[in-house]
Amino acid sequence: MPAFGVWINAIWILLFAGCDLACSSYSEDQCSWRGSGLSQQQGSVEQIFLHCSEGTLDWLYPKGALRLSLSPRLPSVAVGPGGSSSGLITACVKPSEHFHGAQLYLERDGVLELLISDRLESSPPPRVRCFSRLPGERVALFLQATPHQDISRRIASFRYELRGDWTARLSLDNNPISSEEACRPCNNTEILMAVCTSDFVVRGNIRSVVEDDNLRAAVIKVSATRVFRQKYALFTGNSRLSSRGEVRTLLQCGVKPGPGSFLFTGRVHFGEAWLGCAPRYKDFQRAYMAAKAAQQIPCELPVD
Repeated sequence: MPAFGVWINAIWILLFAGCDLACSSYSEDQCSWRGSGLSQQQGSVEQIFLHCSEGTLDWLYPKGALRLSLSPRLPSVAVGPGGSSSGLITACVKPSEHFHGAQLYLERDGVLELLISDRLESSPPPRVRCFSRLPGERVALFLQATPHQDISRRIASFRYELRGDWTARLSLDNNPISSEEACRPCNNTEILMAVCTSDFVVRGNIRSVVEDDNLRAAVIKVSATRVFRQKYALFTGNSRLSSRGEVRTLLQCGVKPGPGSFLFTGRVHFGEAWLGCAPRYKDFQRAYMAAKAAQQIPCELPVD
């Protein structure tokens, strides 16, 4: 780690050692926190404890430092759209477009790793950053206010998410996974598991595909003919026969518009749908009926 990071780490250890319960802060809903640096004691590190899998933090007039401990109540077994159970837990932070006044670090085993730096007025908005941890390993985020003469217009704000799965999130980070692994078609077992565990399960057609260079993603415009399940209002419309929505996937997968009906499954990440398994609907039907006849389906779905 650079000398600056080591210096910050040493300062944090000294401050944390001198901090007692008076420095701790719990949010009422245990998901989000909002506070002001103006209320902090000089040289203090305020301890914040959140226990949800997603939420927000808004630090107005950053001054001093915050240490955010995330201990979400996640399922004991993490099963992703592919049916795997690696045990890794994914955490992502999405800074607001106007993130100012602080630097955000990942704290692991007493070492700080810079995730998001304080941005200048002319610099582009910071990107989503993700990392993984093993079950039982504590996740902590450390926010260090940067010195400014005028802190009246500075707010360090971000959203966070922790999940037991979701592989597409790495497309948003600085260390994308290989195209071969990210774009590999799901096998029948993975498809059936995705139907049970995904945030959305939708039958539909691809209207168009638009490339988002800033997000490094392909945005699939979908006409949904049947919404089997959706955790959020992703696919909406006035027609009873069809609704519309968007699904994102890795840009390097090279998704192109084409004819035919598909079964779209996946996860919601910061309010956006990201693609998991997406077989042609006739291939899903074949796999589902075969598994049902063998009494090996993990969950029921009212297929046509």
